[in-house]
Amino acid sequence: MSEKLVINKKGLKGEDGYKTFSIRIKNDTVERLDELSRLSNRSRNELINALLEFAIENCEVK
Repeated sequence: MSEKLVINKKGLKGEDGYKTFSIRIKNDTVERLDELSRLSNRSRNELINALLEFAIENCEVK
């Protein structure tokens, strides 16, 4: 058997267009996110990103 498994190197952390950082949120907010996650079959991270993008696009600073 002459075929080889080719494993490509993984990019360095942070090269995927995302940045990791910590935030503090209320317990009830986590519970609500977890419920949305369960109902939508989406990860908490996916939901947070979608909700933040929506909020940023739909907010107004006065």
